[in-house]
Amino acid sequence: MIVGDVWMKIGIIGLGFVGLSLTSVLSSKGYDVIGIDTNKEKCKKILNGVTPFFEPDLEKILKNGLKKKLRISDDFSLINNCDFIFVTVGTPQNSNGAIDLSIIKKAISSLGSSIQGNKNKPVILVKSTVVPGTMKNIVLPILEKKSNKKAGKDFGLISNPEFLQESTAIRDTEFPHAVVLGGYKTKFMKKTKKLFVKLHPKVPIIITNHQTAEMIKYANNSFLATKISFINQLSNICQKIPGANIDDIAKTIGLDPRIGKLFLNAGPGYGGSCLPKDMRALINFAKITGVKPTLLNAVEEVNTKQLEQIITITKQRLGDLTSKRITILGTAFKPNTDDIRDSIAIELIKKFLKRKTKITVHDPKAMKNTRNLFGDRIKYAKSIDEALLKSQCAVIMTQWKQYEKLSNNAFDNMAKKIVVDCRRVLVGKQLDVDYFAIGLGKEK
Repeated sequence: MIVGDVWMKIGIIGLGFVGLSLTSVLSSKGYDVIGIDTNKEKCKKILNGVTPFFEPDLEKILKNGLKKKLRISDDFSLINNCDFIFVTVGTPQNSNGAIDLSIIKKAISSLGSSIQGNKNKPVILVKSTVVPGTMKNIVLPILEKKSNKKAGKDFGLISNPEFLQESTAIRDTEFPHAVVLGGYKTKFMKKTKKLFVKLHPKVPIIITNHQTAEMIKYANNSFLATKISFINQLSNICQKIPGANIDDIAKTIGLDPRIGKLFLNAGPGYGGSCLPKDMRALINFAKITGVKPTLLNAVEEVNTKQLEQIITITKQRLGDLTSKRITILGTAFKPNTDDIRDSIAIELIKKFLKRKTKITVHDPKAMKNTRNLFGDRIKYAKSIDEALLKSQCAVIMTQWKQYEKLSNNAFDNMAKKIVVDCRRVLVGKQLDVDYFAIGLGKEK
């Protein structure tokens, strides 16, 4: 891609959900992109136009990029002469909830060694989610030591948090709601701003320092988690009020511009690869700083109890859960993805198994990942009919469109016609079943 009269090369380290989405979008737009990942098998797959996970439109965009200048490799040296280098590796959590920086430390170390001979003075942008102080106290020293170069003189270092949602990653990459650039206001920052103005001409660009940029990502995700726990708390109250409807309440308060309609869909709790992990990391970080995270703790507590409520509802209808056959419809943490990381459905299955419940699962996209996790401890159904056969209770956990179409015929072959609808996808249908929907108060 030409900026002015200069050919610009972009390197992207880490080809997971964020990295591969960015790689595919930039390359499809004609940028000279090299995607780096240490997993050789993953690289081979991507080079063949096959995405290692499901994301709508990603494979199409990837194949388009491969027809242009996109290169994929496990060789860090290939990013040596890049003008911009994005770091998008994962930052998982330790057993105590604290952030695990081992992957990013390793990636930054390899990156530092690889740019020793870089004459282009690259801008390094870290998109990985890291707690405040990581860029200044960990990333920067490693880069300078391994590269034998000086930040601000030989390379730029900028925090660039991402705000992608799974199932809408391509759209979010192309049309972000904002761009955050954290770092020193040097020539590197000017160069980076120029790039993003070209990429997203109508998008607000927030320029701040490293610590603030790092905190913005946690503030964003913790607020979303708070909205979810808030509406779930209200839904629990609604269940005790005859005729109360949480969806009508959410729709109405969502019309208030001070509140907004997003993330007000009551359900079994928040899950996925970001919200639970980032909430725990922020809680842990707050404690380290000496701040008692009272609200954040409450948000997490509500989320945990929401899951326990589903267990209680099934026990009220089935009694002792030992040897009972329960069907879980949906294991992905949300529709249009195969991601089961920190999925509430997965946690529910684990709780049922501890009670020696027999579990059958169905999911349009996440069956392979679910099988890899549970093996032969549960049954896997190829169809909804197979999943419901001789089941004593069906729990709808993920809002797939397939489940919204269920009617009386679907439940005819159940041993007991009990349906726990955690997403209220069947509300309004005349069903000949014992039906319970989270957030709806039954008329006496």
